[in-house]
Amino acid sequence: MAEAALFDTYNRISLRFERGEGVWLITETGERYLDFAAGIAVNSLGHAHPHLVDALKAQADKLWHLSNLYDVPGQEKLARRLTQATFADKVFFTNSGAEALECAIKTARRYQFSKGHPERFHIITFEGAFHGRTLATIAAGGQAKYLEGFGPKVSGFDQVPFGDIDALKAAITDATAAILIEPVQGEGGLRLVSREFMRTLRQLCDEHGLLLILDEVQSGVGRTGKLFAHEWSGITPDIMAVAKGIGGGFPLGACLATEEAASGMKAGTHGTTYGGNPLAMAVGNAVLDVVLADGFLEHVRDVALVFRQGLEGLKDRYPDVIEEIRGEGLMLGIKAKVPNADLLQAMRSEHILAVPAGDNVLRLLPPLVVTADEAREGLARIERAAESLHKSGMKKSA
Repeated sequence: MAEAALFDTYNRISLRFERGEGVWLITETGERYLDFAAGIAVNSLGHAHPHLVDALKAQADKLWHLSNLYDVPGQEKLARRLTQATFADKVFFTNSGAEALECAIKTARRYQFSKGHPERFHIITFEGAFHGRTLATIAAGGQAKYLEGFGPKVSGFDQVPFGDIDALKAAITDATAAILIEPVQGEGGLRLVSREFMRTLRQLCDEHGLLLILDEVQSGVGRTGKLFAHEWSGITPDIMAVAKGIGGGFPLGACLATEEAASGMKAGTHGTTYGGNPLAMAVGNAVLDVVLADGFLEHVRDVALVFRQGLEGLKDRYPDVIEEIRGEGLMLGIKAKVPNADLLQAMRSEHILAVPAGDNVLRLLPPLVVTADEAREGLARIERAAESLHKSGMKKSA
């Protein structure tokens, strides 16, 4: 197979998709799959969305790449729209979520340095977190399976148990620069940070002169029914990393910050070759055209309610298969009683796609344009998968 020429870093599924239409993926042989994975929360507007396709095609006829040696008008437009819609005053564009997190980490450390506190470079993170695959972001995430074999862990990250306020307070020292958290842990098993805990984080940062960094790479751009998940708790961060859904499938990330938090990031302190390229900016602006339109987030919340209620019903009917439903908006998870790999396979047999996560959870991340009828179709397929596992479990116990 041609795949033998690739690094062996993925256990790939033997599915080959040729094209997509909205919430559907179509294989080379014409089989249709309901895509409730969305490229791991990336295809926020589904596949081949006409507005995104038109924007990319129009830009492709003009300019692909300029570099940040020059003004890029699309950057100015997208940055202005993001700052108008959020807490932020400043934006740095990247190609990925990991790069957005790297920028966020550097921004926080540089802030403390610029204020005369170079010793304040430690960042508190939480168990179960996932912040990316670079050396710094695997250190921030702290998961042993991602750290193993890559030499000494990058220093400066102090991890505490998820949701443990006493451990968090004890971890704050004179060397602490910031606190970094995902409002909803994606890979960690769709664990929702409580609104009270989010407010406590903001309070602690204010008390100790720390910066609050939010990783909204997966939870942002409408995924939870608000533009960003932290809005549910009524607080604002100092720095936020965004990616995935903001590009709708095109590689795009961004680090957003207040004027104060970004004050240490002067010319020459950070850079990127491809970040903010004209193609990405055209698509990012097209995504915002749709997500910021009147009624779009209300649509997400309405469909999410239908989907969530349906999943809770399946949990009640199949308690031997489904233990708990987690998450917010269209960022939902099934904590399984059976191995999540078995549930994933059973769902795939019903031609519906999902994403595994930690804590024996399956992530359900449909495109935000999913309709209530498509959500019900997804529920019907998940029910058939659960029924098949229920029957096989009865046979084993018989």
